[in-house]
Amino acid sequence: MKILSIETSCDDTAIAIMEAKGGIKNASFQILANASNSQTKIHAPYGGVYPNLAKKEHIKNLPVLLKKVLKIVRQDLATKKPVDVIAVTYGPGLEPALWAGIVFAKELAKKWNIPLLPVNHMEGHIFSVFGKSRGKFKIKISKYDFSTLALLVSGGHTELVLIKEFMKYKVIGKTLDDAAGEAFDKVARMMDLSYPGGPEISKLAEKERAKEKQSLRGVSQADKQRGSAPRARRGSNSKKISFPFVLPRPMIHSKNFDFSFSGLKTAVLYLIKKIGPLNDKIKQEIALEFENAVVETLVYKTKKAKEKYKVKTVIVAGGVAGNKYLRKEMKKIIGKETNLLFPKKGLATDNSIMIGIAGYLQFIKKDKKIPKIENVKAKGNLRLK
Repeated sequence: MKILSIETSCDDTAIAIMEAKGGIKNASFQILANASNSQTKIHAPYGGVYPNLAKKEHIKNLPVLLKKVLKIVRQDLATKKPVDVIAVTYGPGLEPALWAGIVFAKELAKKWNIPLLPVNHMEGHIFSVFGKSRGKFKIKISKYDFSTLALLVSGGHTELVLIKEFMKYKVIGKTLDDAAGEAFDKVARMMDLSYPGGPEISKLAEKERAKEKQSLRGVSQADKQRGSAPRARRGSNSKKISFPFVLPRPMIHSKNFDFSFSGLKTAVLYLIKKIGPLNDKIKQEIALEFENAVVETLVYKTKKAKEKYKVKTVIVAGGVAGNKYLRKEMKKIIGKETNLLFPKKGLATDNSIMIGIAGYLQFIKKDKKIPKIENVKAKGNLRLK
């Protein structure tokens, strides 16, 4: 079966064609064509994504990408039926952006007289950990012992999802305000970093982390010679504020598995106001402490949920799953005793391959009904269930 998959939930336009076969327990896939277009540069001057501008760009990009992927598989729009089914993201996301993909998918499904599968974007992220950006891959569901826990963390979502049965979900924790990725971007704007801010904060944090490791090694050698205790790190603006400063780890000790990052964001804002103009050194220190706070919170909550529900497999997916420090800490604290799964390079951010995987599994699952084409609608606040 050939699947055309379309993703337009935010500011990435993506289309893929893949060959899929096999049943639920032994599905196999081959990526035949994969194309995408990022709108990052277009939205950068605004410091965030404008939904109607994103929609306009999707409408412009979709025909171009479709022509590109069809050409790769030696087909074109005149072909009577180049694929067997279409999978399209219908939520959650920015509704204007979602509608761009849905309207385009509907036109193709009617033209080719084939089924249209609406796919939950977050379910796509869950299945992204099994995929590849190119070539062939298999998903042997029998390998994974349910219950499974998924931490879905991105610019729009931060939630812990318990997967009791295959494709059956229960959200056990979610953000009460800002998502983790959203907090990264907002803090980056406070520090006048370029958009998207998450990767920029991580770069600064990594620089400071490397310096601290080097400094600690040097202090350790000097202390051995002096026979004294290590000295505390001092910041470059210590007259106004004491260093090292500590940011809150929001809701880290709450009895539930919910998250909240707006208080952390506000703490950074007050810190910046207290410090005054930021030099490069202070920016690195703030970035390091902020990233530490977010990662520690995500890891701790995931660990507690894993222990409570006694899961053997933990999935970490979504755009923030590409964060190197998050991956490192997850592997260190959870990975030794758990089957820990991350998306491969290129599949942490929004992509159409994950939509194709989820769409195919939905198509072959007997209890999933295929809706009429005209009934497929965008749902910006769609939830997993």
